[in-house]
Amino acid sequence: MNAAHTNAAAARVALSVNVNKVALLRNSRHLGIPSVTRAAELCLQAGAQGITIHPRPDERHIRASDVTELAALMKAWPEREFNIEGNPFHNLMQHVREVRPHQVTFVPDSEGQFTSDHGWTFPQDAERLKPLIDECKALGVRVSLFMDPVPEQMAAARAVGADRVELYTEPYAAAWLEPDPQQRQAAVHEQLQRYAAAAQAALDVGLGVNAGHDLNRDNLGAFVAQVPGVSEVSIGHALIADALELGYATTVAEYLRCIEQAQSAA
Repeated sequence: MNAAHTNAAAARVALSVNVNKVALLRNSRHLGIPSVTRAAELCLQAGAQGITIHPRPDERHIRASDVTELAALMKAWPEREFNIEGNPFHNLMQHVREVRPHQVTFVPDSEGQFTSDHGWTFPQDAERLKPLIDECKALGVRVSLFMDPVPEQMAAARAVGADRVELYTEPYAAAWLEPDPQQRQAAVHEQLQRYAAAAQAALDVGLGVNAGHDLNRDNLGAFVAQVPGVSEVSIGHALIADALELGYATTVAEYLRCIEQAQSAA
């Protein structure tokens, strides 16, 4: 085990709550409820280590006003992190320049895309990404690149200037939906091997490792336990769905418990 792996594994995996779905519900009416900032505050009070948002050009969930209001809220929580994700060739950079979050996650989604479904590809995306990565780092903002779990791509992500990668975890989460128990076990094991290899490749070249997309209380523990060096998981849809039944405080506590138990068993 190399030093990067050892240091990353020793740290607690941070939970960053994506509040996009709170904004989506709010936007279905014109009453201003539920409050996105209140949701973020309740998650932080419950122990979440960060808040994530993904503002899109059509503002179908997070609006420009949410970005500035959440940035103001996060100033009262200096030990927690604000992560803004999105496509840097759409509207993302204007927000980064305005509020300078702790972390920006570049995601290669199209303007009308339903949800993120793939990562960046190198060397194809390197030339156009590099100046924007350089700008973010000059602003003091950590840069994470949304990536598929392909070990061979990690060195290229580091070479273009990224500080971290966020591994796109939908294929892993989908394996848990296999109805046959034996086939599900095999599929999950295969996916965990893929992600562990990609994470180790990232650590080996000096990248931090984040993860996100369709992680939930059922699949989070195994991922944290078996994928080396994960620094942060960003969870939105499942966590907010759970909060509709359990409340924010109980839900965040449950996700933190999943992480703690997985790290204790690893």
